[in-house]
Amino acid sequence: MSSTPNTGLLPVRTKMSAQDVRIYYGQHMAVKGISLDLLENEVMAFIGPSGCGKSTLLRAFNRMNDTIAGCRVEGRILLDGEDIQDPSVDVVMLRARIGMVFQKPNPFPKSIYDNVAYGPRIHGLARGRGDLDDIVEDSLRRAGLWDEVKDRLNSSGTGLSGGQQQRLCIARAIAVSPEVILMDEPCSALDPIATAKIEELIAELSRQYSIAIVTHSMQQAARVSDRTAYFHLGELVEVNATDKVFTQPDNPLTEAYITGRFG
Repeated sequence: MSSTPNTGLLPVRTKMSAQDVRIYYGQHMAVKGISLDLLENEVMAFIGPSGCGKSTLLRAFNRMNDTIAGCRVEGRILLDGEDIQDPSVDVVMLRARIGMVFQKPNPFPKSIYDNVAYGPRIHGLARGRGDLDDIVEDSLRRAGLWDEVKDRLNSSGTGLSGGQQQRLCIARAIAVSPEVILMDEPCSALDPIATAKIEELIAELSRQYSIAIVTHSMQQAARVSDRTAYFHLGELVEVNATDKVFTQPDNPLTEAYITGRFG
């Protein structure tokens, strides 16, 4: 297992690893030979212009691209050293280990309770109603939503505000005890107050999970991430500590994007 040392303390383990990953839509190569490690308990931001491959790569991390006709993935993507694209991998179980939060909140047309309970039910994680109640409450608490919804758990999840719906989707993702959380522009449809709550939540969740977040907001990347990866035209241009990327980038392309000269 590869590992990357941190600032002289204990070594940090690699949680996921992309190795020479190429992703095609038909004949078009959208991701061009990218290699990248996501470490345990870190937040990594993917930034870059629209169409640069960052969301395509993110979706490959839990095989969401399997659902897109004509899309194929080459190279290796490892979770704890095991290739997630191996034919023996159960994709349903994989997506329980690697949760996903999308750009637009997408709660199920069910009650708040049933939105969170859905995953634990289908994966058999609760021995009875009491267990399920505990999982639902714990997940909503960790998503910062419990105090706002505890008196209306039987109300529809679609009746919540946009920011609350997104936190409900995060609660739903963490209810099955994932190891990695992928976020594809989770705040792009939210107002600044709701965005601030999600960003606080990301910081809290990173104590327990590895998180990769695609964001168009460089300010958000600077606020929430430990490391930042900059993509351009399907290639990984640079990945470094976030402070370095935003103050002393190694690559002139990164500097041009950060300073607004293109993108």
